[in-house]
Amino acid sequence: MANQPSNAMKYGPADKPPMGQWIPLSVQHVFAMFGAAILVPILTGLSPSTALFTAGTGTLIYILITGAKVPAFLGSSFAFIPALVAISSAYGVPYAMGGAVVSGLFYMLVAFIIKRSGHNWLNKALPPVVIGSVIVVIGLNLAPTAMGMAMYDGSGEYSLYFLLIATVTLSLTIVANIFGKGFFSIIPILIGLFGGYFFALAIGLIFPQYALIDFAAIKEAAWFGLPTFTLPKFNIVAAITFIMVSLATICEHLGDTLTISKVVGKDFYKDPGLHRTIAGDGIATLWASLWGGPPNTTYGENIGVLALTRVYSVYVTGGAAVVAIFLSFFPKFGALIQTIPNPVLGGISMLLFGTIASSGLRTLVDAGVNYEDKRNLTISSVILVIGIGGGMLSFAMGENLEFTLAGVALATLIGILLNIFLPKEIA
Repeated sequence: MANQPSNAMKYGPADKPPMGQWIPLSVQHVFAMFGAAILVPILTGLSPSTALFTAGTGTLIYILITGAKVPAFLGSSFAFIPALVAISSAYGVPYAMGGAVVSGLFYMLVAFIIKRSGHNWLNKALPPVVIGSVIVVIGLNLAPTAMGMAMYDGSGEYSLYFLLIATVTLSLTIVANIFGKGFFSIIPILIGLFGGYFFALAIGLIFPQYALIDFAAIKEAAWFGLPTFTLPKFNIVAAITFIMVSLATICEHLGDTLTISKVVGKDFYKDPGLHRTIAGDGIATLWASLWGGPPNTTYGENIGVLALTRVYSVYVTGGAAVVAIFLSFFPKFGALIQTIPNPVLGGISMLLFGTIASSGLRTLVDAGVNYEDKRNLTISSVILVIGIGGGMLSFAMGENLEFTLAGVALATLIGILLNIFLPKEIA
């Protein structure tokens, strides 16, 4: 197997697993991204089937643009939810799609500028203390989502039963990850997911009052159906709104690409180049909006899968994209995945999101970041508090519209600014 240090990876980006492993590994990525990918269209009034279609096709476009070198999966972006809702309410969904088209074009403009100017300035703006701290933020920023699914029922009440299911799921995933041999060592998420699912199903059958899995939606769903498509329309307000949001999401892209680079052990800023990763993200967003899907972004859930399994094959993420496209045309299969109880997903996510944060800690340790240096301590501290604490910069851009820079994006920007303006030597 090419480029496979035994202590670093099980499949490298260019490696093609045997078909018997390839399909389960791809399905594992689909389970990781599915909930988030369909939640965005549900919250914004778009079609979940269309979102799956554009996530899958957008990922394939990204793979093509990046030369099949970056094992990222692209799905519906949460950062664009306020803009999608505001523009759809004020002007209609087609104008929101038009704004998303402009956002994709803006990404391509930024990619062109970076291609012409090079990325050396980023190496100076993003030293290990910034990179590592941002990666920690990306992982821990997702932690409340994992614990929310693991502990709280649909009414928002704390549930020991939910926690029990999450604990069983997490335990099975950990055992498979640590003690699994051969093929079983690279599908811990599937093992935990199926184990947690059947545990919840068994408890529900024995004690009906605790049933969490309802197959009614599967019976009602059609076997075959075409995604709903919406063609874009354009106006200046929607265009400016989505460009402003893109300023934040490009910062998120920097953080996600850094994280994938550190997890895989390759500098994707250099090869295939940051201009290609941003262009791939932007063209995938443009493509999605032409079909009526939400803008795309790289998914932290799938980065967690990479870090946990050490399977970095682009063939695997490409296979996941094909599965997502398949599901978009067969609603019954999508309905089956939606029956997975939240505590099962929460149990898996505890390990996935924590693995991302641990990758950030490893970056800091491997780089030998000295926290006796006041400068490093200051930069890292501010990034962590802003990113994890919910820091937000928000201001109105007109009636019912506002610009928001928050979480990972704001923490990344502040970290870059601190690194640029703080003197190298602090007494």
